[in-house]
Amino acid sequence: MTQNCFDDGDEDDVPEWADRVMADVAREVRRRRKEMKWSAQDLADRCEAIGFPIPRNVIANMESGRRAVLPLVEVMVLAEALYTHPIRLIYPVGYVEEVQQLPLTYPVDTAQAMSWFAGLNEDFRADHRMLRHHVAHRTAVERAFFAVHSEERQRRAAESTVDDIEQAKALRTQADLAERTARAKAELYQVRSDIYADGDPLPDLPDELVDVDPPEGYERDTD
Repeated sequence: MTQNCFDDGDEDDVPEWADRVMADVAREVRRRRKEMKWSAQDLADRCEAIGFPIPRNVIANMESGRRAVLPLVEVMVLAEALYTHPIRLIYPVGYVEEVQQLPLTYPVDTAQAMSWFAGLNEDFRADHRMLRHHVAHRTAVERAFFAVHSEERQRRAAESTVDDIEQAKALRTQADLAERTARAKAELYQVRSDIYADGDPLPDLPDELVDVDPPEGYERDTD
């Protein structure tokens, strides 16, 4: 199902490009629906359960190419209904070899186009400070959250151990995990401090990590 090349410089390629994008989405919707052994009505029912009804006939017309438009909101709902991500419907890596990122451009590898669309290339991140901050913050939160819960599980295990030797081992493991938690929280503190210093809004923290923020707040960089 590789898309055909376009005629270089031909303005008529613009509507053809849009048709190809919609055709790729429609084919992937149909493929995933068939893979799950669902009828078009089953998929329509799932969309309705999510809270955004897409009638069976609309789905059928989209899959057959009889529908001229495909709103972004429907791609989002169809992806959720099919237990996937919207970007996987737009760029079906493994099922379509090449796509055009934009009209009047040569086809590129589908995975490359997906990275461009999602902003995963380094050039994009370099130009978007807030994105870099929030990616770093999410990673730091995940590490700290996992460390806190691992330490808590080990603490309960140590408290419930009656054998002195086993309890001593459990307490040593708990101490190691406590150090890991402290390091993870320190990393998260630094990320949040950098975000605040740059003037960007601080993301919310889960309840388990609210002690990361200093009581007096962070200092704003005035340089």
